[in-house]
Amino acid sequence: MIQTFYRLLIELTNGRWTSGILRKFARSRTSRFMVPLFARAYHLNQEEMEKSLSEYPTLHELFIRRLKKGARSIDTNAESVVSPVDAVLEDIGPIKETSEIVVKGKTYSIEEMLGDPEVLTKYINGTYIILYLSPSHYHRIHSPVSGRVTKQWKLGRKSYPVNKLGLKYGVHTLSKNYRVITEVRTEYGHVAIVKVGAMFVNSIETTHTGSALEKGSEMAYFSFGSTVVLLFEKHTFQLNPDLQTPQELKVGEKLGRMHKAVDE
Repeated sequence: MIQTFYRLLIELTNGRWTSGILRKFARSRTSRFMVPLFARAYHLNQEEMEKSLSEYPTLHELFIRRLKKGARSIDTNAESVVSPVDAVLEDIGPIKETSEIVVKGKTYSIEEMLGDPEVLTKYINGTYIILYLSPSHYHRIHSPVSGRVTKQWKLGRKSYPVNKLGLKYGVHTLSKNYRVITEVRTEYGHVAIVKVGAMFVNSIETTHTGSALEKGSEMAYFSFGSTVVLLFEKHTFQLNPDLQTPQELKVGEKLGRMHKAVDE
């Protein structure tokens, strides 16, 4: 009953019309009065913001705020993989032979998430990491590794919530939501960075230019809270043993290390 009601409510409020209204409002000068209210409600750390609160003309500008230089430290070890976002580490696990992952008791298809059988092959029996951004988090996305972009593509149209309720009651949110996927080739193997849109606002803007990515450099931003899924090739990623779920992370914190794949 709860699941049916939840899905009906989201369907009724996640149409093109309602999404357009919210997007238009967030980008309008009218939304300026919401800036201090939003900052207070979500306990935003104003000390680390690039600008003072009064300098953000719209709610959208606050959502996509930059931080002061040096506000985040990037792990510099050549083999390390760092968090691309400020987020909650929601889940870590293996990608099954069937291309499935199990998150919060629900099964998701990596094949559907990527939408490309040829790309999928690299990640079978690999590792996935799910990072959830709430509306309170810093919304800019940084590269978790250094490497070269081999492919970038978009899939999906609507976006459903990707918080705990969304993962529990939604319908394949991680594999059906609007998403922008960037595949990066490193010297150790491939990494797929799946940027999953949040409810209402499907805005995922790419900011990097060219094909080269440096670890810790900005690559995109969300217009609202959302999720990043990282996929690693088989036998190329070793998790930082100090991590646990759920856990708050900042951009640049070490998720683990990459190494050359060794066939079993």
